[in-house]
Amino acid sequence: MLKQFLSKLPRKSSKSDSNESNRSDSSRSSSLQDASARVTGRNNRSSVGNSSSRSNTAKRTSSSAVFPASIVSGIEPLVPFKDVPNAEKMNLFVSKLSLCCVTFDFTDPGKNIVEKDVKRQTLLELADFVAAGSMKFSEHAIFAMCKMCSINLFRVFPPNYRSNGGSAGGENDDDEPSFDPAWPHLHIVYDLMLKFITSSCLDTKVAKKYFDHSFISKLLDLFDSEDPRERDCLKTILHRVYGKFMVHRPYIRKSLNNIFYRFVFETEKHNGIAELLEIFGSIISGFALPLKEEHKIFLWRVLIPLHKPKSVGIYFQQLSYCVTQFIEKEPKLASTVIRGLLKYWPITNSQKEVMFLGELEEILEVINMVEFQRVMVPLFWRIGYCINSLHFQVAERALFLWNNDHIVNLIAHNRQVILPIIFPALERNSQNHWNHAVLNLTLNIRKLFLEMDEKLFLACHTLFKEEEAALSLAAEQRKEAWKQLEHAASLQPVIGNTPVLVSL
Repeated sequence: MLKQFLSKLPRKSSKSDSNESNRSDSSRSSSLQDASARVTGRNNRSSVGNSSSRSNTAKRTSSSAVFPASIVSGIEPLVPFKDVPNAEKMNLFVSKLSLCCVTFDFTDPGKNIVEKDVKRQTLLELADFVAAGSMKFSEHAIFAMCKMCSINLFRVFPPNYRSNGGSAGGENDDDEPSFDPAWPHLHIVYDLMLKFITSSCLDTKVAKKYFDHSFISKLLDLFDSEDPRERDCLKTILHRVYGKFMVHRPYIRKSLNNIFYRFVFETEKHNGIAELLEIFGSIISGFALPLKEEHKIFLWRVLIPLHKPKSVGIYFQQLSYCVTQFIEKEPKLASTVIRGLLKYWPITNSQKEVMFLGELEEILEVINMVEFQRVMVPLFWRIGYCINSLHFQVAERALFLWNNDHIVNLIAHNRQVILPIIFPALERNSQNHWNHAVLNLTLNIRKLFLEMDEKLFLACHTLFKEEEAALSLAAEQRKEAWKQLEHAASLQPVIGNTPVLVSL
């Protein structure tokens, strides 16, 4: 029984002794192979230990992301690149990437301190090697880089309890952003990945097999990170990937569309809409003319509906830039965009209304006369309502449109149509608006129209007086009719459950 028990015990000492003798008798190249095998063996043991450490991972509630769990028994630094010949540097590069595939729990600063520092130094050394651009990357090296980035970066985010879907126009921007405790480590991995993608030593034809659709999809999923620093790095990397791998461009655009569709029509919850729109703004600037139908559909089905969510204030600047880029590419789209803005115009949200008026001014600055005439009637009906708004910022922003010389020129050429629409709003403001600044702006615009076309101005004034008199007469007639109904009801006898009209 004793012999059977002893035979089952692991013999660590003999195994380590044999490894030590092999290392002492091998050459430099064989030592690199042993190091690679040693790291690979640990990674295999780590993957085996995933199931046993799931319970520990579940307890990391303070972490902003859940990394793949791994059991780390200790990692050792490999030899520097300067200490090996050029023929062995690519093998050492792969070995160091394999070493960096070991992950750690960064929510506990006092855990695996030595191993974390070894990995950090290795990542920095890899970044310097890639930046040097001393040799072409082999296919095995490209695969190892994609694997290392996948293991370190691709992870599952916890539920977003501070989603931006509930904020109205960026009201909750004062909330402190959530920072990932693993960011000092993630930042180096992102920096290494960016240098690798932009390196002249990377063969795009070979790399596109590993930076494939699956890799890109997981990269896009990371944009939902709550850490703004990570989203900023992802923005730069995705832009480089789009520029480097032309074969993946349609898929990237389609994937971005799906993210926007899900945000607008389903969840209204996503942390990276502003960064994704910023990327798309750069993509739009590179569109060839004439624009493809695919791109016009994106404008109508994605960019215009993105004005609808309550959280539009968070990404409004990037959204407005994308829309303006489309109009500069093809001015005929200006009328389409204005109709879309009128469709989603906010009625009860004054802050959004101010933003819409600002974007409207940017569009009117570049619109031509033909497109302006197509939308000027519904447009100035809406501007008239804004001028009469009791919220002084909305009224003031609408009146500021007349400070733009190009817009005034468009209005002057079409004053026969516009002034009859806008005159009642100006007249009502001049009579009873409570804000002094809005009142002064209104009087200045009335004076501008009077100097522009006095005859038309007086005609509109006469028509306004007649309409006001007619409205006043109709109000008096309704009041008199109600009095007659009340009098007739008061003469009727009360029988049973007959309702009785009570005068107040």
